[in-house]
Amino acid sequence: MSNILLLLSSPSGAASLSTKLATSLIETLKQKHPGSSVTVRDLARDQLPHIGEDFVNARGLSADQYSSGQQEVIARSDALIKELFSADILVIASGMINFGVPSTLKAWLDHVLRAGATFSYTESGVKGLVSGKKAYLVNARGGVYSEGAYKPFDFQEPYLKGVLGFIGVTDVEVVTAEGVAYGPDAAEKAIGAAQAKIAAVLQAA
Repeated sequence: MSNILLLLSSPSGAASLSTKLATSLIETLKQKHPGSSVTVRDLARDQLPHIGEDFVNARGLSADQYSSGQQEVIARSDALIKELFSADILVIASGMINFGVPSTLKAWLDHVLRAGATFSYTESGVKGLVSGKKAYLVNARGGVYSEGAYKPFDFQEPYLKGVLGFIGVTDVEVVTAEGVAYGPDAAEKAIGAAQAKIAAVLQAA
């Protein structure tokens, strides 16, 4: 039995390939972990505000020094961080937007990457505080970025793996469907490969 946190971020709604693949992964996870609970946070539908002045300034203050605005933004961040810590498994569905992650997902990351909460600075360097979790990244891309001329433009997978590792989430599996904009045959092949990867990584889990 596990607590699973599913983050959706595609602006395409139910038509989103990353959403469909992540949902398929979740269903298989539930079969492997009977009785698991799934918390779904649809960041495209219920968008978080971008961090602003209150958030930035509150980071250097104690709780008793917060203004009402700072109390509100830190309370939101605290709730998201608590949700993250409560999860045993994290599934992030991300469609590539302009070579990177959707801004809705970036906003979530900005809220949960907080010094003293999800990571800390020590004499030996940065220490991630979100440990002992499994993460699955489900990426969808119209083009091909895993190899070839456009590989240097992949700011999606390296970024997500980098920030997750920064906070201590290092056990990460990646499922990617790419080249889906190259016609029906290419899309079918890409989706089939992604579904096969889902089956393989969960069989080995």
